[in-house]
Amino acid sequence: MRLTFALALLLFTAEAAAQDAAERIYAQKCAGCHGENATGGDRAPALKNSRSLRNQSDGRIHDLIQKGRGAMPAFALPEEELLGLAKWLRSFNASAFEAPAAGDQVAGERFFFGKGQCSTCHMVSGRGQANGPDLSDIGRQSTVAEIESVLDHPGRQTGTRSTASCPPWAFCADESWNVVNVRMRNGSTLRGYARNQGRNDLQLHTFDGRLLLLTTADYVNVTREKASHMPALKASSEERRDLLAYVSRLGGGETPGGAPETISAQAIEAVMRPKRGEWPTYNGVPGGNRHSPLDGINAGNVGTLQLQWVYPLRSLDLEVTPLVSEGVMYVAAPNRVCALDARTGREIWCYTRPADEVGPYGPQPKRGVALLGDRIFFATDNARLVCLHRLTGGVMWDIDMVDGPGRFYATSAPLVVGNLVISGVAGGDGPMRGYLNAYDASTGKQVWRFWSIPKTGEPGSETWKGQALASGGGATWLTGSYDVETGTLYWAIGNPFPATDGDGREGVNLYSNCVVALDAKTGKLRWFYQFTPHDLHDWDATEPFVLVDAAYQGRDRKLLLQANRNGFFYVLDRVTGELLLAKPFVKKLNWARGIGADGKPQLLPANRPSRSGTTTCPAVRGATNWYSTSFHPASKLFYVMAVEDCSVYRQSQNGGYEGYAGPSDPARKVLRALNIETGATAWEIEQPGSPESNYSGVLSTAGGLLFYGETGGDFAAVDAFTGRALWTFPGNAVWRASAMTYLLDGRQFVAVASGANVLSFALPGGK
Repeated sequence: MRLTFALALLLFTAEAAAQDAAERIYAQKCAGCHGENATGGDRAPALKNSRSLRNQSDGRIHDLIQKGRGAMPAFALPEEELLGLAKWLRSFNASAFEAPAAGDQVAGERFFFGKGQCSTCHMVSGRGQANGPDLSDIGRQSTVAEIESVLDHPGRQTGTRSTASCPPWAFCADESWNVVNVRMRNGSTLRGYARNQGRNDLQLHTFDGRLLLLTTADYVNVTREKASHMPALKASSEERRDLLAYVSRLGGGETPGGAPETISAQAIEAVMRPKRGEWPTYNGVPGGNRHSPLDGINAGNVGTLQLQWVYPLRSLDLEVTPLVSEGVMYVAAPNRVCALDARTGREIWCYTRPADEVGPYGPQPKRGVALLGDRIFFATDNARLVCLHRLTGGVMWDIDMVDGPGRFYATSAPLVVGNLVISGVAGGDGPMRGYLNAYDASTGKQVWRFWSIPKTGEPGSETWKGQALASGGGATWLTGSYDVETGTLYWAIGNPFPATDGDGREGVNLYSNCVVALDAKTGKLRWFYQFTPHDLHDWDATEPFVLVDAAYQGRDRKLLLQANRNGFFYVLDRVTGELLLAKPFVKKLNWARGIGADGKPQLLPANRPSRSGTTTCPAVRGATNWYSTSFHPASKLFYVMAVEDCSVYRQSQNGGYEGYAGPSDPARKVLRALNIETGATAWEIEQPGSPESNYSGVLSTAGGLLFYGETGGDFAAVDAFTGRALWTFPGNAVWRASAMTYLLDGRQFVAVASGANVLSFALPGGK
């Protein structure tokens, strides 16, 4: 007993000493900016009751102090002092989830969804209504005192947002949940939440669950109500206690309860067969052809195209393609999703993952999201699939896609297929066994999985000789394509691992470097085609698949088109998998002399890397890559950004390759238009500058246009039939995203991500 008491006393004394040391360091280093009591100063924000710090771990706060950020300098303190100061600062910001209120949590949940009627406005992990702030993680965002204050005195304000006055989930007058009355020009009135408002526009969330995007052309004035829409809590002392116990434990990881919500046929149809002017999936349509039927902007008027708005996503080198549905645009950056008014670019809501939830390689680019009805889906840096509500950004479900050993992460947009959401994983540059997952869009429950690398004894495993089968790569990281009529899903499979050393994986290594055609409902394999058997150059097949119905050599056929990283342009019958055409679309190609009648490459000596190095073309980044391609039904041309380059490949377990091009033979990027029946180049546009600086794809439209980002930094439109230059915008950007287009009130817009911003263009005068 004496020993236990002595140990406790020793621990208490050590903790007190650490706290004293932290207070002393704070007074010396931090108080001048953040205030003597950490409540804020004129040069820096408060560090007590700080929601930004509340969402940070001790380790993240440690790194922030050590490395600095923005105007805050770095502090070179001893490790022990850094850890002590971080822990001390974190102690001021403990959430209700970390120190929950006492009470009967189960009884509190019954009150929330029953007698208390809280769920008539609020949603928790997909349960309830989205007619108020989402409360799925209220426990992590707030303290118990903050929750109590809002329950008893909703809307009260006593200070700045960094204090306990007005949590972001509350109905406070300076937040996006204050109630307004809107007098319309037609004499009617509307009432709802002003989610955001500018001088000439208003984003109104009505009490019946609609989001109205209004401008001053629609309304006369907007009047804010002083009282909060949320009433003060009416409950017995026991009910109040139990409700606090329930909500203080809401940490955002709950599994949805109750019966699964049925996804309506109308919601599915809106994605499978989009209305004119909508862009509800990554490539606009499930079939992957980034071609729009819109013709309001055309070859005759594109010269007057003007920038309409800019939205900063605060992430460099964006790769996202925006989605637009019912006037709302959804964009993504690393671990961040935002909803915007597509007419003005004004933010409606943003959802951000905690800063310490990153993948094995740190923050990764995000190429987009998927949507279905009231749901928005995105894949996180650390390969989780998250479902958000379209009105609030609240989490409806959040599941882990990782299965098995490997450094998994995710970059690309999921794909909605019926009532399923499909997502792949990245990580094929290291040992892994790739797979593709399908989830129920309502619940997040896994419906099927397709393994891209078979297990020993399974069909395809006989194509692996050696020890690499268990971790042979085959990542599925790029968004696939879907044939609505046949119910077939087409997905690209990545390279085998090790990438440039095939000694431990002799054979063709299925299903690496393949297109796999899957039954979308079951994930069963219908057929496959392997572009690069036994790949030794990291030429994965993760380039877009464009599905088109077209006359081909005198016969109407369902086609699959792809310009592959290995330098060949392929045309396949997508019903049978029959190879119809395989022709080089680059001039620098020395690993194969062609594709034989059996569909296999006819190899040349340069195909095999050596210990000393073998110069092979294309380069490791490929003759093209993941950036978007398109087929124009009127011009009958396929458009691709092609790269003329080579690499020196060395046989290595870790991927041995280095640059080859020199001043006498520089790498080149060329925009090419290909005849799909012959593979011949109809026209091309040279792109001056470094090919590695430009990952822009293309967008074609019925207006006879082709939009793309130039390697030199401009955003351009050319004649889709001839390649004639028609319009440029001096973006001065590194282009890593592909454009899209949408229609609002009869006006066509073209949007593209550039650097750290999303840009939207339209013709002047609202035409």
